[in-house]
Amino acid sequence: MSGNTYGKLFCTTSFGESHGPAIGCVVDGCPPGLELSEADIQPDLDRRRPGTSKYVTQRKEADRVEILSGVYEGKTTGTPIALLIRNTDQRSYDYEKIKDLFRPGHADYTYAKKYGHRDPRGGGRSSARETAVRVAAGAIARKYLRVSVGIEIRGWCAQVGRMALMHGFDAPSWAAVRSNPFFCPEPDRVPELEAYIDQLRREGDSVGARISVIAGPVPLGLGEPVFDRLDADLAHGLMSINAVKAVEIGDGFAVIEQRGSEGRDEMIPGRFLSNHSGGIAGGISTGQDIYCSIAIKPTSSITTPARTVDVNGQPAEIRTTGRHDPCVGIRATPIVEAMVALVLIDHWLRFRAQCGDVETPRVLSN
Repeated sequence: MSGNTYGKLFCTTSFGESHGPAIGCVVDGCPPGLELSEADIQPDLDRRRPGTSKYVTQRKEADRVEILSGVYEGKTTGTPIALLIRNTDQRSYDYEKIKDLFRPGHADYTYAKKYGHRDPRGGGRSSARETAVRVAAGAIARKYLRVSVGIEIRGWCAQVGRMALMHGFDAPSWAAVRSNPFFCPEPDRVPELEAYIDQLRREGDSVGARISVIAGPVPLGLGEPVFDRLDADLAHGLMSINAVKAVEIGDGFAVIEQRGSEGRDEMIPGRFLSNHSGGIAGGISTGQDIYCSIAIKPTSSITTPARTVDVNGQPAEIRTTGRHDPCVGIRATPIVEAMVALVLIDHWLRFRAQCGDVETPRVLSN
């Protein structure tokens, strides 16, 4: 299986399966001299960790990260950074009775037909468990971007099922987002969300979600104008997250109904008048904040029975039991933030290498 590495200069290679002994990654290309310890990574992992509330999967994983290499006396050395997260609460017997069935909406069928042999326990390599190591690598990227470039990356849950929360990109109260397990920017609506998720559990069903992210201030000039456009790489990185089915940059699909006179980001001396483009024009960052959102589909692992076939192509009925999220989007905010960080640090290092000595007058600000 190829395709386990992301990035060109800041490269993250992940490994491991949902029910294996451990998951992990190797980060290659992190600049030397960055102060780094497990304490810099663990908070983001704790935000994503399963079992943190009754509204998510009850798999109990500590998700304690171990730095195995690349750090000496508290600073990165510039050599590969190996990160390990041990799996401690696998329940593989939950999958024993369905190991010969293809779960609709999952990667079971495509993995089996592509590779001829698959690990059915928790989805194996296709499990969202893999995203924990992206969060770990992303925490390194986020610290570097914050300390060396001044970029902050923050996300929130903007919609759960038909419950629209804070849409648009007016920065929410980050304290409010951090105060609840839904990453909800409207604390007074948390009881409504709780009731909604409880209802889904009782009905044996699930819903999708929308996660939005703001990154800024992003320097002008990140991205290339053709194949390596910054928005194209953001879409690539975000679409690689399990269950993501759509990505929006800036106004996204709303541009369909806009007129050119509405959606263009006009300029006056010193600043832009709007940011419909999401901080990217022609594939290159404009110096404004970057806005993006993702849509996450409902998980197919639900207790409501569904029609399927077995490994021999015979008709069957499947009912998935075990520990699953009624809405996988609830824990997705740290994952989305991490992928944005991995994209931005890679483009920052590429920009610094190619255009670090280019001097042009700065005529516009955010």
